[in-house]
Amino acid sequence: QVDPNITRKIFILGPSHHVPLSRCALSSVDIYRTPLYDLRIDQKIYGELWKTGMFERMSLQTDEDEHSIEMHLPYTAKAMESHKDEFTIIPVLVGALSESKEQEFGKLFSKYLADPSNLFVVSSDFCHWGQRFRYSYYDESQGEIYRSIEHLDKMGMSIIEQLDPVSFSNYLKKYHNTICGRHPIGVLLNAINELQKNGMNMSFSFLNYAQSSQCRNWQDSSVSYAAGALMVH
Repeated sequence: QVDPNITRKIFILGPSHHVPLSRCALSSVDIYRTPLYDLRIDQKIYGELWKTGMFERMSLQTDEDEHSIEMHLPYTAKAMESHKDEFTIIPVLVGALSESKEQEFGKLFSKYLADPSNLFVVSSDFCHWGQRFRYSYYDESQGEIYRSIEHLDKMGMSIIEQLDPVSFSNYLKKYHNTICGRHPIGVLLNAINELQKNGMNMSFSFLNYAQSSQCRNWQDSSVSYAAGALMVH
């Protein structure tokens, strides 16, 4: 899905797992290390974002603790290996945003999303099910628990594919599905919405779905994963 020949800036949006954050936060370092090679943070774009007054700085401790952005760094390095000195990254830690804040950040990022040389990577798991996650929604009509989880996740996935931020918010309010990257996803959907208003044609489709294990009883637990791609036509 990634074309290293044209990609020059990679925005990585991940949810905050360790600190309460009501806005978005930027890193305070210049370089992220990976086992493959170092990734440079784009200080020019950081400067533009910083000037809006909409961002906080994350501490080094928060940065090092947070896995949601880190998980994507080796994959980014691998995908871009053939052009490793020709691109920069823009990591953004996304807080527990209100719907109106998701809209504001979506609007802000939409101008970057419109540029074909920018790639957006949005980090999220899907349903965290079981007592240890304090989430045990079960629709018996779907059969086994893991089937109910899949049905719930795929309902959310099809709403994301419709590119409608309001429907996605309503889905989350109704089912409380434990999608950890719901706010980064909300920001992306709002950015897409902004560009569609200006006549840009886009489509999103999921490419894969998996569960860490198949839950069959109330003692079990699992985390779901999904991967999808946004295409601009």
